Amino acid sequence: MLRFHARTSGLLPYATWRHAAQHRVPGPFRAVVIIEEEVSIEWRDDVSNWLVNSGCLYMMAWGLDCTLWDDSVDWANIGQFPFEDIPEDRFVVTTWHDSDPLDEVFYFCKHTAAHPIVELPQAILLHIARNESAGPMLNAYSRA
Repeated sequence: MLRFHARTSGLLPYATWRHAAQHRVPGPFRAVVIIEEEVSIEWRDDVSNWLVNSGCLYMMAWGLDCTLWDDSVDWANIGQFPFEDIPEDRFVVTTWHDSDPLDEVFYFCKHTAAHPIVELPQAILLHIARNESAGPMLNAYSRA
């Protein structure tokens, strides 16, 4: 289950992933996907579809197989508009950060990541891991 914990900072919820299909984040939003656990292709695709369908318009992937997450979100976005151009206000910008420290990705999310058309005032951290670490993640984000 995707859980939003009480420890949040402004519009930044921290979430751990369990069953995303049951939840929707009020969009549009930016997302930092922090991958610390290996997952199946199907599971990654399900999460990517959930992100796109929930209103994510800028996704930054960091951690294990982050380039695959970047591609998966791109394909989820393309899948919303089969055989059509993606409208500019629905285009999902994706980046991967396989050689950047996580604090630099947080800084990028807060200060640089901008959609070309849509204002994205909300950001979420989606942490894919066995154990939750909301406190340290939110503290690192707030310092960025």
